[in-house]
Amino acid sequence: MTAATDTTAAEEATATVQAAVRLYAVAPGVRLNVRSGPGTQYGVVRTLPEGASVSIRCQRPGTTVSGPYGTTNIWDNIAGGQFVSDAYVYTGADGYVAPRCS
Repeated sequence: MTAATDTTAAEEATATVQAAVRLYAVAPGVRLNVRSGPGTQYGVVRTLPEGASVSIRCQRPGTTVSGPYGTTNIWDNIAGGQFVSDAYVYTGADGYVAPRCS
């Protein structure tokens, strides 16, 4: 393989991974707290700005929260140790859209 072939293969692999990552919009006008665990009793680790979108790595049950997209106990893991309530994320479904967190 040449360096050009290696670069092309790496670019194609990156494009495939990026295409597989689905982004979900946070409710309009909301600055969403990101917590260290799946519940309101966990500390806020950061706040997402208005207009943010998130990728959901996995989901798990936690504190029940009411928000723009209903009342749910589903929490979305958006990064290592970072969770947001699914009540504020538009997934187009009332249930799980990603695997359960282990």
